[in-house]
Amino acid sequence: MQKLPATTGWRWIKQGFAIFAKKPAELTTLFILYFFMMVIIGIVPIVGQLAQLILIPVFAMTFMQASLNVENELRVFPSLLLTAFRSPQRKTLLMLGMLYLLAALLAFGAAALVDDGTLWQLLTSDGDPDPAKIQQSHILLTVLFGALVYIPAAMAFWFAAPLIAWQQMPLPKALFYSFFAVLRAGRAFLLYALGWIALGVILPFLVSRVLAQLTGSLFLPIIILMPLSISLSVAMYCSFYATYIEIFGKPAPAVDVEA
Repeated sequence: MQKLPATTGWRWIKQGFAIFAKKPAELTTLFILYFFMMVIIGIVPIVGQLAQLILIPVFAMTFMQASLNVENELRVFPSLLLTAFRSPQRKTLLMLGMLYLLAALLAFGAAALVDDGTLWQLLTSDGDPDPAKIQQSHILLTVLFGALVYIPAAMAFWFAAPLIAWQQMPLPKALFYSFFAVLRAGRAFLLYALGWIALGVILPFLVSRVLAQLTGSLFLPIIILMPLSISLSVAMYCSFYATYIEIFGKPAPAVDVEA
């Protein structure tokens, strides 16, 4: 694992778009199916929300395998959603998901120290939030503090799923290698994160504001931004694969079969 220049982070973003551009329809269909599957899971109160968090690193292998298929000029089938569940390492991937849930809960718990649990109440409450309570809280500071606490866990999780699934690493070893791989490529990951914040958050926000000013409509910007947001999301998922192969190399070719 070698140290990488900061510009590598921007190259990963471009590679994500390049992978998406090769099979946009198939990758978009896969993402939409994944999105609706997560929505359906989340309908179940409490258990559904917990399951969503557990399955995030599990479903990460879906887009890793899809990107590998694209690179090998193979089809991207909806059955790739079950990639992790068909893997011999599925139990280890589910254990990784449990650790992901635990880390998220710890980050929320740490953030609650800043605002006395206001953010957690807003996220879990079914009613309308109290504007006065929001103004008195420090939600932005809470989110930033929670994210800061979560960063070490995110570093350990970043490559853990593909290291488990593709290199058959045990869970502790995968977390160890992932953490130090991200640490050594820290400058590249910093630019990578800033790039996606600009493209995935700031750009859609600016586009929506401009469209709202020009059209005077609240619905037209939403209609236009929806396909843009989906495309950016899919490209971002594809760029995860680019970060992996840069450091750990390209895995064995995928098999072009439809289950």
